[in-house]
Amino acid sequence: MSSRTEQGLFLVAHVLSDSGSGAPPGLLPAREQMAVSLGWHIVLACFGVAFPTMIFVMHRRGLVRQDPVALGLARRWSKVSAVLFAIGAVSGTVLSFEMGLLWPGLMGPFGDVLGFPFALEGLSFFIEAVFLGIYLYGWGRMPPRRHLLMLLPMAVAGVVGTYCVVSVNAWMNMPTGFRIVDGAVTDVDPWAVLFNSGALLSFAHMWVAAFMVVGFVVSAVYAAGMLRGRRDAHHRLGFLVPFVFATAAALAQPVIGHVLGIRLGETQPSKLAAFELATETEQPAPLRIGGVLVDGEARWYLEIPKWGSFIARGSFDKPVRGLDTFPAADRPPVNITHLAFQSMIGIGSLLALAVTVFWFLRWRGRDLLRNRWFLRFAVVAGPLAVMALESGWIATEVGRQPWTVWEVLRTEDAASGNPGLWWSFAGVCVVYAGMTIGAYVVLRSMARRWRAGEEDLPSPYGPEVATVDAQGPKNGPEKGPGKGPGKGSEKGSVT
Repeated sequence: MSSRTEQGLFLVAHVLSDSGSGAPPGLLPAREQMAVSLGWHIVLACFGVAFPTMIFVMHRRGLVRQDPVALGLARRWSKVSAVLFAIGAVSGTVLSFEMGLLWPGLMGPFGDVLGFPFALEGLSFFIEAVFLGIYLYGWGRMPPRRHLLMLLPMAVAGVVGTYCVVSVNAWMNMPTGFRIVDGAVTDVDPWAVLFNSGALLSFAHMWVAAFMVVGFVVSAVYAAGMLRGRRDAHHRLGFLVPFVFATAAALAQPVIGHVLGIRLGETQPSKLAAFELATETEQPAPLRIGGVLVDGEARWYLEIPKWGSFIARGSFDKPVRGLDTFPAADRPPVNITHLAFQSMIGIGSLLALAVTVFWFLRWRGRDLLRNRWFLRFAVVAGPLAVMALESGWIATEVGRQPWTVWEVLRTEDAASGNPGLWWSFAGVCVVYAGMTIGAYVVLRSMARRWRAGEEDLPSPYGPEVATVDAQGPKNGPEKGPGKGPGKGSEKGSVT
């Protein structure tokens, strides 16, 4: 699975902005459907981007250190990754159809503009699928080092796919590489679209967010196991490796986000005004924490003088334009944009503080993995990271409204005019609910059997393992069929 998910997150501004009396009847169901499907699928996309790298680190540790626990974790994670990949492939296919079905006003005129990066993302997706299959069925069938290297194309494909799709999102916020002549899109430069001025920073922001989500979610699983008394080496290592990735991402993300946000004052000032809850131009502008807009007036917030200008514009003297300087029809939905933005910042800051405290105390000789309160927080940190991801996308894309392509194409002009899209929306909800239940059942079944000591879960197809001594004493822990890494020493463990 790649970052195909994010293809439509740029359209996640659903019911939160007013459709208007002249809006097509398909606008609201299109927004609802895209919001549900992409808000659900973006989490799977993060696993497609970040999980192969984590598996690579764990697998390499197992080979280099002759560590059966690490190899066992890598093998288990690969099977979890396969389940998530399969579900992501289904929902990714749904998204491919949704783009044209829900937003013909975008895909019709701008298909030539968006086709190239989407095509490259599709190729990345297939490359990732091919090498995931090779890696899964390579256990015990390939030389250990070569088997390990099968993870690298997966990781690279995740990076390339993420960049391609996020470059489309960046283009929608800062369109370039085409001209409109007599109402028709012409002179398309696909390379200018792919490498537009906002693509690199937007990619970095999303890529790091993927490692935050996967790192905190996976470590939360093992924190939950330790709360239940499973404090063996399996759980400690299963917690620490993804937590290291989450730590690096949580500390890097505020820096990337700040650099990305500084550009808004020049590129999307109305979005910045909504972020900062600036009803009128202020110089210097204060930082407002909390608050909502009621009858055009900001209320219930904590104000810190001058810091709004510094954080938003990189200077204590630069102004932040107010919402009153923009026509009412061109203003984004302020409250949801502001609250989503502040939720992202608040959760991200909390997670960055938590990882800093953890490693500082560890450096001072204190092991927080023995502290039940920290473990409880670690369990909660997984859902919090997901909430930060969703909040960030909502803030970014709802803040771009009422434009689908910034100052070129309005969202109401991009939407379908078919009122029957409500049936499509209902169908998508049913499909996604079924996939959610299916994923839960399968992953719980796998975890339960692993706790019972069943390492080699049967596959519905694939050849029998003829020999596994390639992962034997000199290269890994496996001795023969039915004796996977660490079997017998990991009873009572979770995924």
